[in-house]
Formats: sequence, C-alpha cells, structure tokens
Amino acid sequence: MTLASLPPDLRPRRALLAAAALALTFVTVTGSDVSAQPKVRRPAARMIGSPSPRPVLAPAARCAARTSFVAASSAPSAAASGFELRVFELVNQERRARGQEPLSWDAELTQLARRHSENMARRNFLSHTDHEGLDAADRAALGGVCGWRAIAENIAYNQGYEDPAGFVVERWMQSVKHRENILRPMFTHAGIGVSRDADGRVYFTQVFVAR
Repeated sequence: MTLASLPPDLRPRRALLAAAALALTFVTVTGSDVSAQPKVRRPAARMIGSPSPRPVLAPAARCAARTSFVAASSAPSAAASGFELRVFELVNQERRARGQEPLSWDAELTQLARRHSENMARRNFLSHTDHEGLDAADRAALGGVCGWRAIAENIAYNQGYEDPAGFVVERWMQSVKHRENILRPMFTHAGIGVSRDADGRVYFTQVFVAR
C-alpha cells in the first residue's frame, strides 16, 4: 500500500514512521563507517628558530674552568648512531656543494648534543633553553667543553617519516637561520645527538663550534 492510497487521517503517521526508519538507517550506517576507519598517525615535524640559533661568542670566563678537551677527529666515532652519521654526512655534503670546508666530527660536542636530545625526548619539550634555563653555551661550559671561539645549535624533531635524518637536514636547509649555521664558514667542528621518545618522535640536536 502506498502513502497516496492511505486514508487522509493515516498519512501523517505513516510518513513519520518512514522518516524515523530512514534516520535510524542513516545513523547506523554512518556509525559503522566511522568505526571501520583505521586510525592513521600522520607525519609531524617541528623546528625551533627562536631564540635565534646565531653563534654565541665565548667569553674567556666560560673556558677558564678547563683548558683541555677531547681531541676532535675528522671522522665520526664507531659509537655514532645511524641517524647521527647520516645528519653529519648530509650537512657536510651541503657545505661542500657551496664551497665550504667540511666540519670535523667532535666527540665532546656529540655527547653534549645527545644529552640535550635525550633531555628533550624524556621531558617532552623542544627548545634551545632547557628546564634549568641553560642554553647551548651554558651547557658546554657546565660540561667542560672549552677551547671554542663561537658556538651555535640547531634542533628539531619529526615523527612518521621513512628517513628522519634526511628530512631534518632538508627542513633545516629551508630555514634561513638553521641554514646559516650549517653553512657558516667560521665553524670547524660539530656534534650530532639523536634520541627517540616512547611515541616515536625523533629529536635532533646539532652543535657547531669554531676552534
């Protein structure tokens, strides 16, 4: 029986029931579609350019506590992680491509960078200044890293990328201030520290010095 063949007094009731059935069907189908959708974690990336990662010149007092430091090597140590090696190689590749001398791997700076990346990963923050209010120059002095004329730092994290190290260098090169640190002729040595948190975020710290 169609709606048109019903007596006039029953038509509104039949129309209301039909509308209710349609609404229930729509809600049921929509709910099923939503529950079937897989949860996908999208790639994420972040860099910090403030406070400015410009070089900090070393006052004499910063290095007064220690006059010797771990001898730098022109090649990364065997203890370096794959991500650290890749960042180091890509940064030097960018320097060579623009006529700059490659940076020398520095064991002390690598330890300094690793500690900062580990701290950021553990405490879930991204900043050149840590929770104790120390910047790269302060951390270097506190750690007894001396003998440098200028220091600077690049940091970043990303998540969900197949090549985290390659992606971070690519993004640093797209940022004016980070690119300046990578290509600055005065810098002679660098250390790279990488740490991953429980959620899969990969934190990067690169410390540059002029010696």
